[in-house]
Order: sequence, then C-alpha cells, then structure tokens
Amino acid sequence: MMKSLHLPYAEEELKLINAGDDVLLSGTLYVGRDQVHKRLCEAIDREPPFDFEGNAIYYMGPSPAPPSFVIGAAGPTTSARMDPFSPILLKAGLKVMVGKGPRGPLVREAVKECGGLYLQAYGGCGALYASRIRSSEIIAYPELGPEALLKLEISDFPVVCIIDSRGNLFNG
Repeated sequence: MMKSLHLPYAEEELKLINAGDDVLLSGTLYVGRDQVHKRLCEAIDREPPFDFEGNAIYYMGPSPAPPSFVIGAAGPTTSARMDPFSPILLKAGLKVMVGKGPRGPLVREAVKECGGLYLQAYGGCGALYASRIRSSEIIAYPELGPEALLKLEISDFPVVCIIDSRGNLFNG
C-alpha cells in the first residue's frame, strides 16, 4: 500500500508507516553522508545547522547539475557507513533516515527506541530521484564539496520502509 509522508512530519505520522510500505516523500529533505554525520554529532551540544525534530536525512551521492537541471543524479549511497552516528542522531531527534542497504543491530534498536523510520531509496534510480527534486541548496559545511550538507525540496520521492517505528524489519 502506497503511503505519503510530508516533511517535516508530525511524529504520530511515523506510527502509520509499516515495514514493507511503499512511501512517497514530499517537502524538505536534508542530505548528508559520513563527514556531515560526524559534524552533526559534534554539533548536538551546540546549535546544529537545522532542527532535527520532524526532519529527515538522505544518504545521497550527488553529482554536478547539468545545464538547466536542479541537480545531477541523486541516487542513494550505502547506509551502513552512517551506522556509528545514527543512534546518536536518532536520540537527538533526527528520526527518519533514507539510504540504501541494511543497517546494523544498534541502528535497528535505536530506530525502535526512538520511534523513527529507516526508509530505503532504490539503487540505480539516481536520474529518477533527480527528477523529483525541485530545489537544492548547500546549508552547511561547503568545504566538504559534494559531501556538504544540502537542503532539498522534493515531490513524490519513492522509497520503501525497511525498519518501522516499532522495530519491525522488512526483508522483501
């Protein structure tokens, strides 16, 4: 069953999404990989560059935008690289993660404990995802180049729920 989730979300909406559900995301989606995650964890006690509550982060390997495009290919990157940081960020309020591939047991437990979601984007669909991005801007860590923290505005961005807010795992 296809469900929709508008970002930023209301926390009770996360409980309506089950492992195995197809989900269309719309709204604001932040992008960060390992170096951004490390810096976000370091910024928790200070002021992070965006409010974690109600927001989601996408593990994306961006490519340069061709002329007249908002962004180049925008496919997911391997989520496991973020596993050391994810439980910390989940506990700090960043409850929705979008990436590719399996997550470790500590992340799965943190998703359950915090009532979050792990959503998987489809590998090989970078061009499709790019077509669903309405705007893209660097909001922090520009010195990281293509790994800077981005803010995207997206519409009908297809993902599947792999770990739901109760810790259920979809093995599909």
